[in-house]
Amino acid sequence: MTKKKEIVFISTSVGYPWGGSEELWSRTAIQFVRKGICVAASVHGWSPPSVGVLKLVEAGIPVQLRRTGYPLWRRAVHKLSGSSKAPLVREVERLLTGKQPYLVVLSDGGNVPHPIDLLEMCASRRFPFVTISQANSGEWWFDDELASRYRTAMRVALRCYFVSRANHRLFETQIGCELPNAEIVWNPFNVDRNATPAWLPLPSDGDLHLACVARLHPPSKGQDILLGALADPVWADRRWRLTFYGEGPMRNGIERMVHYYGLQDRVTFAGHVASVEKIWAKNHVLVMPSRYEGLPLAIVEAMLCGRPIVATNVAGNSEVVEDGVSGFLADAPTVPCMADALKRLWLRRTELQEMGRAAAISIRERVPADPVGLFSTNIERLVSCMKSPTATRRQ
Repeated sequence: MTKKKEIVFISTSVGYPWGGSEELWSRTAIQFVRKGICVAASVHGWSPPSVGVLKLVEAGIPVQLRRTGYPLWRRAVHKLSGSSKAPLVREVERLLTGKQPYLVVLSDGGNVPHPIDLLEMCASRRFPFVTISQANSGEWWFDDELASRYRTAMRVALRCYFVSRANHRLFETQIGCELPNAEIVWNPFNVDRNATPAWLPLPSDGDLHLACVARLHPPSKGQDILLGALADPVWADRRWRLTFYGEGPMRNGIERMVHYYGLQDRVTFAGHVASVEKIWAKNHVLVMPSRYEGLPLAIVEAMLCGRPIVATNVAGNSEVVEDGVSGFLADAPTVPCMADALKRLWLRRTELQEMGRAAAISIRERVPADPVGLFSTNIERLVSCMKSPTATRRQ
């Protein structure tokens, strides 16, 4: 039987049913199907499936929903057989049985697809593969054995894609070697590239409207840092409002924090708002107090809408935000550093519309108009090389 040739997309993210880190590979997969390219996908088996998964299915893509656990009898069989493979690897192997993919695309919302066994399986079976890495943190480190295995596996990949130069450099530090096959990619944004929502005039009460657009998850997005900075008595006599946009597993905890600091008259929760432009029709500044990131879509989208940014200087934030020109960068994800950035914002609040214009100009100079098209062209080029009889294993 002839093995089926296709591009296989595998998401190893398991923390949340769907997020911005899934958009690049999933939109690329859908674009390929529309071009007549055979595609398959494998994702964590959340129940019910997310809207993103349903879009893949609607596009005609076979999607493997990996199980979150195995029945006792199956676990016993694996134990008796001496198999030490992680469940995810076993599920992916099942998907790839009978296939000889042109390319395997391994994507993760963190600093590297995992477990390492998955990359090693692709290498041992001579499946050409690439990796997509999103967020990274200086607090994430591998032990010596795992770092060694990643050094070997990542250098076998055709490409190692990162969403920011800072995270690319950080990952090389974490594994202790350079990756000559690394490239920077952009995630697709969710607003018209020519969006120009009108600047919100400061109302008669003079309130400055701040928006924090992020998953409600302080360990990553740092909402506690922002609230701690705004709880300083110096902000009590200043006229400002803060709105949290988004949902997440720690909303109740953040709401309790708001009450703990006595900020309930200044802070509101708007939940998920699908229209980015509607957010920026009501707000002046995006505040992103993240502890770690990739390159936040919220920053790119706010800048496209002509809004200045206050953000922590983590991951790719400084690659798009120029301190003092298009926004303000907090030196570190701490309350004192965020407080300093917010102080500088307040002192220059009459210049914010001008800074928003600078943000809109600079982000359009940096971000490609069609990140998915650019990435899909890159992947097609790799596949074309794999089809070529003179192609080498490493391109």
